Amino acid sequence: MARAAKNQAKSVANETELAADAPAGPSIDAEDVARFSALAAKWWDPKGEFAPLHKFNPNRVRFIRDTCIDHFLRDPRAVAPFGDLRLIDIGCGGGLLSEPMKRMGFDVTGIDASEKNIGTAKAHAAEVGLDIRYLAQTVEQVVASKEPGFDVVLTMEVIEHVNDPESFLKTCASLVKPGGLLFIATLNRTLKAHALGIVAAEYVLQWVPKGTHDWNKFLKPEEIEGFLEGTGLTPDPAVGVSYNPFTATWALSNDTAVNYMIVARRDLL
Repeated sequence: MARAAKNQAKSVANETELAADAPAGPSIDAEDVARFSALAAKWWDPKGEFAPLHKFNPNRVRFIRDTCIDHFLRDPRAVAPFGDLRLIDIGCGGGLLSEPMKRMGFDVTGIDASEKNIGTAKAHAAEVGLDIRYLAQTVEQVVASKEPGFDVVLTMEVIEHVNDPESFLKTCASLVKPGGLLFIATLNRTLKAHALGIVAAEYVLQWVPKGTHDWNKFLKPEEIEGFLEGTGLTPDPAVGVSYNPFTATWALSNDTAVNYMIVARRDLL
């Protein structure tokens, strides 16, 4: 078992070599990259700084799976229905979304501007025996490398941490193949989001470290829709994700005032 894990780790390392240049691009917010790099070893601790993501993650995974099942006309009973589709997880962190996407059958590429995050993601994938291509790159570097398009592009809880979100989203959109999907998840710039996403989450409940979020970088759904104009992608209405304090659970909802997700679709040529 140990030898197999070691061989798997070598295989993953060989197939996911870091780019020769350090992650670079106009979307990088150096302070945010440094903040998440400092927490890189904590990604897979369900009781640590990323505990809210661990609780939130099943809803994200279910939403992505259900949307892709319907869009690509796949068998909902299949364990891994997406074996012929390519997916890129932009801002993958430690791989909390990349790994379940791989288990669904996707050919997964995960990218992150933090080399420490990528190190954590690669180590964990090797430990559990998942062949995921991880790159310490920005989305701008991926586009510049002439990477072929992807059937599914994920940018989940990332856009509120970048500089120039419009340019970032347009660059992400450029990676979507004809007939493909772009998933965006972020926080709304509302007073409710400030109260729950910053005051409660960072200072009262201490779910995430202080300074994780900047309310001024939160985006309204209509702003996301505006950024997508001219990209050839058509956004669906936003879907809310709400927290129930009595059951300590997250669920999809019609309330987009705090957390929400948007799917944008590119027509077949």
